[in-house]
Amino acid sequence: MSFKKFPGQKFFFKFLFFLFLILTLEIESVFPNEQTFIFLTLKEKIIRVEVARTEREKAKGLMFRESLGKDEGMLFIYDREETLSFWMKNTRIPLSIAFIDQQGEIVDIQDMEPFNLRTRVSARPAQYALEMNQGWFKKNGIGGGDFIHLPFTVPK
Repeated sequence: MSFKKFPGQKFFFKFLFFLFLILTLEIESVFPNEQTFIFLTLKEKIIRVEVARTEREKAKGLMFRESLGKDEGMLFIYDREETLSFWMKNTRIPLSIAFIDQQGEIVDIQDMEPFNLRTRVSARPAQYALEMNQGWFKKNGIGGGDFIHLPFTVPK
């Protein structure tokens, strides 16, 4: 079965995605103590990320997890741009971390090894950090200077 393209198709699908995102955020606000997941777009690639909002969630991060889905990750949100630092204490999954400024530009990307206590520091001040399976950014052609499309409101 094939589908014919129609005028405004791209706009229509963006509108549906936007509507889905709004509904997802509304549902999540009803359950504030539950894990919050949102969808983000990087170079036309849609990913599902868990949001680390509180200091406790940020401190725990992906510790003790056995695996991470193919196009899944964790987004850490900070109140303002600052030099961010991360380590891999009790983290079993090899990860890549993208540090992102307040405009959504990727400042830099670094690989992190399981259980390594070496601190990884952002090259420039960043307001967000996105952890994905190690090599995910490279595999998808995403690097420093690329932009991530963040929702106009990210749940905190």
